[in-house]
Amino acid sequence: MVPMSALSLDLSALQQRPLFTSDLRVDSHDLVAREFSDHGLKWCGGPVATSLSKVRVRQLQLFMLQYGAEVEIRPRPFDDFVLVHLSLSGTAEMVSDGVPIRLPAGAAALIAPRHNLHMRWQQGARQLILKVPCQLLRAWAPELLVGDSTFAHPLLPLSAGQGQQWHFLMQSLLHVSQQAVESTAHARWVDHMESNVALFLASCAQSVPVPAAPLLDAGADKLLPGAHGDVRRLDRLDAYMRSRLCAPVALEDLARAAGVSVRGLNMLCQRHHGESPMALLRNMRLDAVRARLQERRGHCVTDAALEFGFGHLGRFSSYYRERFGELPSQTAGN
Repeated sequence: MVPMSALSLDLSALQQRPLFTSDLRVDSHDLVAREFSDHGLKWCGGPVATSLSKVRVRQLQLFMLQYGAEVEIRPRPFDDFVLVHLSLSGTAEMVSDGVPIRLPAGAAALIAPRHNLHMRWQQGARQLILKVPCQLLRAWAPELLVGDSTFAHPLLPLSAGQGQQWHFLMQSLLHVSQQAVESTAHARWVDHMESNVALFLASCAQSVPVPAAPLLDAGADKLLPGAHGDVRRLDRLDAYMRSRLCAPVALEDLARAAGVSVRGLNMLCQRHHGESPMALLRNMRLDAVRARLQERRGHCVTDAALEFGFGHLGRFSSYYRERFGELPSQTAGN
């Protein structure tokens, strides 16, 4: 993708509507998750300086988000909305179901729901994010959908020309967000603007060929990256892991549940999650421990760790702190 030249945007509407600012890792994760979806957040370097601002038009919501530090973000597949990221500063790298893109400053891309997404934001990266409900797309841009709710492209980068038009659309929405709805005619005009956003995204999608049907990779027990077979295998793996959070699990068990060899499972998890199957299971169990400690303040950390399969408490605490930026005793309030 050729980076587009960055255009000046008046961001005062967002700067006047901060949701929060924080230099705490845990707060940063929890508050961002409320607006988008639950996610793994790994801090890779640099000072934490998270800020999130938000304005609403009618059905559309605009956010400005930065973490300050370099971060890796692994959202759980979100549902019933799409995101369009515009990189205001820094670079964001994204991979969705094996499809990679890079967003330098000024570039934009649509992120479809129901896909496995992995993002890496460099230190100082700041994103303007539009949250578009699928209901709006189904009403005005059904061309974006295959069937009722499936998107042909997990990631859709905007070309340089499309990106410039996107800048203008975002500036218009930012200005409209500051205006009070004073009449029925004004409300209809705002609705018309939102429908134009949906139609514009549909026109961008139609300019990109729909990916061909996946091909079998001879000599391997997997489909090529981005294939629907990968999604089915990952769904089976996820369901099996969640059913065995409190039970002993071997790598061979995970491979059997996904329907691939151990080698194929490692390749599948590295391609879509960037980590090994056992690391994926460990992080899922860490998330379960954290949820338990948050639900039951003062709950015994040792009991929660043992319940979800962590027999070595020293390693458990180290893993927990790396994932959440605090010790489990801090989460429990002990």
